[in-house]
Amino acid sequence: MTDTGSYLRLPPTPLCRALIELRAPGRTENCQIGVFAAYATARGRALVDRDLYLPKSWTEDRERCRTAKVPDEREFATKGELARHMVLRALASPLPIAWVTADSAYGQDNRFRRLLEQSGTGYVLAVPKSQFSVGCSRIEALFAQAPDEAWEKVSCGDGAKGPRVYHWAAVRLPAVAEFDYQGEVPHRMRWALARRSISKPDEIAYYLAYAPLETTVQELVCVAGARWAIEECFQTAKNECGLDQYEVRRYVGWYRHVTLAMLAHAFLAATAHQAGEKGVQPVRRPGPSRSQWRRFGDSWQLVVPGPRTCADTEDNTTR
Repeated sequence: MTDTGSYLRLPPTPLCRALIELRAPGRTENCQIGVFAAYATARGRALVDRDLYLPKSWTEDRERCRTAKVPDEREFATKGELARHMVLRALASPLPIAWVTADSAYGQDNRFRRLLEQSGTGYVLAVPKSQFSVGCSRIEALFAQAPDEAWEKVSCGDGAKGPRVYHWAAVRLPAVAEFDYQGEVPHRMRWALARRSISKPDEIAYYLAYAPLETTVQELVCVAGARWAIEECFQTAKNECGLDQYEVRRYVGWYRHVTLAMLAHAFLAATAHQAGEKGVQPVRRPGPSRSQWRRFGDSWQLVVPGPRTCADTEDNTTR
């Protein structure tokens, strides 16, 4: 997943299954752009992979790259290519992965979708409203034809303020024989989904999905809505592990800092899970006490705000 600055991640999945999520930068800034991967299940989530994006202005200037200690073999790669390589590494790892989800920067990439289909990995990928869909030139036109009863109020998971409820519509798409059949038996199905805001009906997000036959619409909705947990994962790595707190100017320095921050984040995630399994209550910091009594060793001492003078003591005595 990527973010401004920028980053690639994976969210937790419903039903204790692992899922990867990819998201593209939202705006252009004078910054270093990274592509990060996060792995998540119902037990927890952590960043697991990273790559630094180098624009053509860098990769075509080899002297500049050598000054920044960029390896000579490093060539230009788009963020989509970096994400595909990252997903391939994740699929080749021992990590069990059931789903991949991504924002429209990746969802609209036909090569990215084909990679997942060829690997037999389910996905729910956001796509732009102009995305081509079977039977329509644009996916927004497909859902503009949906009858009112096709829209159902469904929660896509709990957020910081409770269940996140939207109107959802889903339609099955025709199968593609090359990827959706094993012999003459279908084993995968394709879906198009739309998520419409209840308070702002004009705000509609669109998705393409590729899933096992037994997958329900509710499960697809939960996968699409898992992004809140990714934000939490990424924000924690920034706030508690200093993921974005660096001023490195060299290629190796960036990888060292980011890798150590990711390792710290993974350690915290594992520690939190282990504490939860043992039933350990989270540590709560006591609020400020209003009492002026304080214990120092085996005795108590009266603590007063600010330094007191002899004049203060005499004034209090005469009152």
